[in-house]
Amino acid sequence: MLDLPRMQHITLSAEPIVQRMIGLGFLAPNYNAVPGVRIDLEGVENLPDHPVIFAMNHTDRYNYWPFQYTLWRQIGRFTATWVKGKYYENDLLAWFMEMTNNIPTVSRGYLIAKDFLALTGRPPKKEQYRALRTLIERVAVGGDEDVDGLDTVPREVFERRREVLGLAFDPAGESYASFINRLFAKMVERFVALNEEAFAKGLDVIIFPQGTRSKRLSEGHVGVAQIALRYRRTIVPVGCNGCDGVYPGSSPWGKAGHIVYRIGQPITVEEMAPFAPAEPFQPLTAEAEALYHDQFRGLTDLVMGRINDLLDPEYQFSTDMASDGVADAARFV
Repeated sequence: MLDLPRMQHITLSAEPIVQRMIGLGFLAPNYNAVPGVRIDLEGVENLPDHPVIFAMNHTDRYNYWPFQYTLWRQIGRFTATWVKGKYYENDLLAWFMEMTNNIPTVSRGYLIAKDFLALTGRPPKKEQYRALRTLIERVAVGGDEDVDGLDTVPREVFERRREVLGLAFDPAGESYASFINRLFAKMVERFVALNEEAFAKGLDVIIFPQGTRSKRLSEGHVGVAQIALRYRRTIVPVGCNGCDGVYPGSSPWGKAGHIVYRIGQPITVEEMAPFAPAEPFQPLTAEAEALYHDQFRGLTDLVMGRINDLLDPEYQFSTDMASDGVADAARFV
């Protein structure tokens, strides 16, 4: 399980041995098999010689694997990748994630869903999840707790003393919403530190701004903008085309097919300057998102537009720019 102690335990490697072992022992035989998988990396000349943030669309479960593999084999670059916390539920899979330089993302939604599931034995219903999410986000910026829909949430969520993902909750001393925000802040602090560690070790960081798998590109979340602006890192948009045909399901063994990664022109620190807050800020905090929402949103929209330009029509934005992936609590459990 992804909890606070595990977050604090994770570390990254500049040249991850297990990534290379998987590449040579599993991916190479798969990709070289007849009829094989063809992987084209277009626009390699656009890559600067310093660590960058790769911002990519997320069409399928494994679409960063061929990209990582080809980057390593062709130009010797290693990466760390943002992944969902739910992939740390199984001990063996969690070990694999840690050994292959993955950075588990932290979300208030994940904390809500995992706590609710542990407490009641089921994920929250859509209306329950949205009420709790609204409550927590409102309290995070100093708002009140008068939120519609909270009457549908079992009282034990607010009133039972318990440990939640490695941190003790005592309802006699603080409200549920204040506690979740405190837990979130502790986990985010470690998450941000892992990104800083990645850059310091010369790793590129792969981010899927959509936050969920979807064949069609959808609106991005603003985390990519916050990390880029905080650490003054170049964002390189990448359009992934065809990988969903190679990995159509949950099997990690790819089918024959053609994957094209188009690497776009870098979005440099200078180009990002109009979106940069004038004051230092702590990324992924409620305070920063409230103060600088428009800047973060503007840069994220720029990034998503650049990704869209690198995609074949079937992967580009739909008319309503909506995701065709999972939503609400289902994203986290």
